[in-house]
Amino acid sequence: MQLKNLALLAAVAPSVNAAATLRFSCSQLVVERLDPLVNPGENPSPHLHQVVGGNAFNVSMDPTVHDLPSTATCTSCTPTEDFSNYWTAVLFFKARNGTLHRVNTFGNELGFTAAKGGQTVYYLSSGKVTAFKPGFRMTVGDPNIRTAEELNRRYKYMDFTCLASSMTRGGQTLNFPTKPCAAGIMVSIRFPTCWDGKNLDSPDHQSHVAYPNGNACPSTHPVTIPQVFYETYWDTRPFNNQAEWPADGSQPFVWSFGDKTGYGIHGDYVFGWKGDALQRAMDANCNSDLFANKINCPTLKTQTIEQANQCTKPKTVTENLDGWLQELPGGMPIM
Repeated sequence: MQLKNLALLAAVAPSVNAAATLRFSCSQLVVERLDPLVNPGENPSPHLHQVVGGNAFNVSMDPTVHDLPSTATCTSCTPTEDFSNYWTAVLFFKARNGTLHRVNTFGNELGFTAAKGGQTVYYLSSGKVTAFKPGFRMTVGDPNIRTAEELNRRYKYMDFTCLASSMTRGGQTLNFPTKPCAAGIMVSIRFPTCWDGKNLDSPDHQSHVAYPNGNACPSTHPVTIPQVFYETYWDTRPFNNQAEWPADGSQPFVWSFGDKTGYGIHGDYVFGWKGDALQRAMDANCNSDLFANKINCPTLKTQTIEQANQCTKPKTVTENLDGWLQELPGGMPIM
């Protein structure tokens, strides 16, 4: 088996002697139409998200008044000092008759099967990095992209894996898989690893970070930061009967913002580690078992997945998300 996680380590940050591979489970915190980064203060936001991390997630999350580590009372991630929030769009199945059904997430079967949905989070480095500062946030990807050319031109390392089994790695695509996936679909989202060293955010939530040029950060973004990396396992197994797929033979999945291609893949991140916990972990080159729920990092405090499962947030937006729906939440058009 090839573990693409390890194969990409050389690409995530300027290369030096040591590396951190911090990998952990974050259970589902809430699924709802809020987006405090792109649509702060809007209740509800235009499209649906699945969110993990600290329970201080809310509609605005103004960093000047909303300090995650001091506001949150629990985290759905196994490191107990991580109150960050990590979120993505939600996957839907569109049946032949046009109705839609939300696809659930499930725990990564490489060690995290006990997790109640959510996603696997990584912090990766290939040498000395500077941890994020309080108030830092960023997004990656663009929900408006509908071509492989544009996705490839603007972003790196964002893809889909059609899982034949829990051990499947390789064969990634930039678009939704076009055949049934026996063990579900894994979506991988990786963020840039270079920061301008000044701005905790930017108007587009992306310009303050950049990808490296080869093994070096560009002069405009000289500070090397950890690579934040999400793996989300979507349980598409209940929808593998192709008799229920579109009659024209096209694939049946659509993102909650109306993208039926997959190219609009994107993710959001708001930093919320307590104190210097993340910097300590990166400095210690902490690593995690790639097949089990084991963080090899004495400097960090952790909890069990079962404890992380207990951290949830009541929904702010009241709407039906279960069963067969006539349209996407928020009435998002499919295109």
